[in-house]
Amino acid sequence: MRKITLSNGQTVEVECLSCALTSGIIEPDGGTIFETKYFHAHQDVAYPIEGLVILASKRHLTCLDELDQEEKLDYIHVLTKIRKAQREVLGIEHVYYFYNEDTTHHFHIWMVPRYEWMYEFGHSVESLRPVLLHARNNLNNDEHKKNVIASIHKLQKELNF
Repeated sequence: MRKITLSNGQTVEVECLSCALTSGIIEPDGGTIFETKYFHAHQDVAYPIEGLVILASKRHLTCLDELDQEEKLDYIHVLTKIRKAQREVLGIEHVYYFYNEDTTHHFHIWMVPRYEWMYEFGHSVESLRPVLLHARNNLNNDEHKKNVIASIHKLQKELNF
């Protein structure tokens, strides 16, 4: 079992965070953004950044090459659908996609929006960690959380979920 601190300050103890999220044991703040037979999209539960979407496999696997043909097709379809919604309803012009295979969670990709305030931390992938920590440490207030929830609801509506 692992202890994980969520962006709302709650600590959960789970064997696999992805299993808990994709099965509904843990409900992310604002709820699921979009879901298919193979994938589950939700706001990142650790970092309160508007439009930061995690697209996770429902099947417990860690590497891209482990996806079967149906999952691969669903993955690119869902990924592009969410990205289009980020641009159209949240005005997010640029996203950093981050995926790592040495994760303790399921195969997932982070869709990290790039907002103007983030550029003070840099313009490359190296800036992601400081941006995420800044969000966790400085944006965990009621006003910002309301904005994050509002962005989730906008995405849900756009994606008809």
